Amino acid sequence: MDGTSLTPEQEKLNALREVLPEAFTEGKIDWEKLKATLGENINFSNERYVLNWAGKSDAFKI
Repeated sequence: MDGTSLTPEQEKLNALREVLPEAFTEGKIDWEKLKATLGENINFSNERYVLNWAGKSDAFKI
């Protein structure tokens, strides 16, 4: 402990990270992955570095 308090935003982010770790990339929320995790249909064609396979969107939903 460093003697500092967590802000409400930090507490919420920590709680979200515990429940949905797959929605975070490099310590930040990856909004595309969060939307896909929550069931929204996402087109992954706009990613810079892409690893695509048949059923990728379905895999994120599961």
